[in-house]
Amino acid sequence: MGIDLSEEKVAGVNEGRSYIADVGDGLLGELVGSGKIRATTDFSALAEVDCVCICVPTPLSKTKDPDISYIVAACDQIARYAHTPMLVVLESTTYPGSTEELILPRMRVNGAEPGKDFYLAFSPERVDPGNREWRTRNTPKVIGGLTPQCTVTAAALYRHAVDTVVPVSSPAAAEMVKLLENTFRAVNIGLVNEIALICDRLELDVWEIIEAAATKPFGFTPFVPGPGLGGHCLPIDPLYLSWKMRSMDYETRFIDLADKVNSHMPHYVVQKVMDVLNDEGKALKGSRVLIIGAAYKADVDDVRESPAVHIIELLRKKGAEVSYHDPHVPRLQIELGDDLASVALDDGAELEAADCVVVVTAHSAIDWGLVAKRAAVVVDTRNALKHYDGPARIVRL
Repeated sequence: MGIDLSEEKVAGVNEGRSYIADVGDGLLGELVGSGKIRATTDFSALAEVDCVCICVPTPLSKTKDPDISYIVAACDQIARYAHTPMLVVLESTTYPGSTEELILPRMRVNGAEPGKDFYLAFSPERVDPGNREWRTRNTPKVIGGLTPQCTVTAAALYRHAVDTVVPVSSPAAAEMVKLLENTFRAVNIGLVNEIALICDRLELDVWEIIEAAATKPFGFTPFVPGPGLGGHCLPIDPLYLSWKMRSMDYETRFIDLADKVNSHMPHYVVQKVMDVLNDEGKALKGSRVLIIGAAYKADVDDVRESPAVHIIELLRKKGAEVSYHDPHVPRLQIELGDDLASVALDDGAELEAADCVVVVTAHSAIDWGLVAKRAAVVVDTRNALKHYDGPARIVRL
């Protein structure tokens, strides 16, 4: 049973139409047809279920403070229909202590006790969209229950869907595991982004430096720079930990510095475009800029926190005429002006018409040879044109 506020998503699921790229219509349709999956917007369906997994958004406010309103709203609905026994597992990423602070008080109705009358745990989502090797079943699942019996009960549920269950001592430990995983990536990406800025000043090729360093068989893990962090995890999750620690009078210096570096990258890309156009004797204002790739990562359709959106908005604010191409994102909502529609690259006309082409996301379906052949100037933030020759002037990040 899936519960969602979106009537469109609920209707699609019940008709066997998947809105998730990694789940095909065929598989979903088969499960819907056999009665194993159905969806609704009615929370009263909670009265029928024994186990509840909370997978709601946990965004940041404009001041970069956690917005836990979706978790609270879901918990309030669960509490309305709670019955004995019921297993509740929070999967949404949040700060350590959230499960006990937000869910436990709402489940303790009429003296109900965890591990006896209900079971409560945290088990972080581990999803890498577009990854065909590591899927739900073969990705280990971390589980932290409020009591030992809560952990055992949650593990019994997830073993039906995943091969390996990794129990930890508490919900807070499991919450911290997820934050460590994504903070590790965010901080290392921030480091390599700063290395890219340093290499630019030293007139060195950062991609050459990374490839050479990666030949070391020990003590080095390669990360690559980019135009900024995107998706619902990396730009957000570490800041949940930063916010939590500020309330305990502790400054998370690595996390905050990485966030500053990564948040600056779209501005750096726009400056690169301005410099490149200046070399061509053109001003950014009035120039035609074509963005290739709107999704936050290759071969997905997710534009949440995508640096492409930020780059487009910055360019438009400076007077550029901006268009974009993305085979996975037909339309893109932006702050300034009307929504944009993806333009076609098939005949190369859009490439030729652009004063500057900016590669933001390196989708595998894009004809990079055509880009190198038909574009005049390319700012390549993903090293996508590394193996392509053409008359285009290519400026890498």
